[in-house]
Amino acid sequence: MDELEGKYAGTVTVGTKGQIVIPKEAREMFGISPGDTLILLADKERGIAIPPKGTFHKLSEQIFNSGDKNE
Repeated sequence: MDELEGKYAGTVTVGTKGQIVIPKEAREMFGISPGDTLILLADKERGIAIPPKGTFHKLSEQIFNSGDKNE
């Protein structure tokens, strides 16, 4: 696939222990380093997503800070 700005598509193979390797290009794009913790979201209808770092943090800030407006 020709590289599109900010996009990546590739394939991964699931190993015998259910592990996958995130391709180098994708790790570099999202700044994923050894030892990082990732969030895996799964839905039977929509599939699996591994959102970029900070996504959950931003979402949780929005959730918890939304209550500040009502005080």
